[in-house]
Amino acid sequence: MTMDTKDLRKKSEVDLKKLLQTKREALLAFRFGVAGAKTKDVKEGRNTRKVVARILTILRESQKKAKV
Repeated sequence: MTMDTKDLRKKSEVDLKKLLQTKREALLAFRFGVAGAKTKDVKEGRNTRKVVARILTILRESQKKAKV
């Protein structure tokens, strides 16, 4: 499941941090699944990495806005 940036921007900072933690755990499980040849959808890892990057970007933007 990919998440749009619009959907992520609507979430609070606490929700984003929780989502970031769950996506990082999912990415870790995906990597172990690939190593064990259990994963069927190889695009899942790429999509999860992109969602993590989007979340980190939005968190960083909100931190910069708070400083100004």
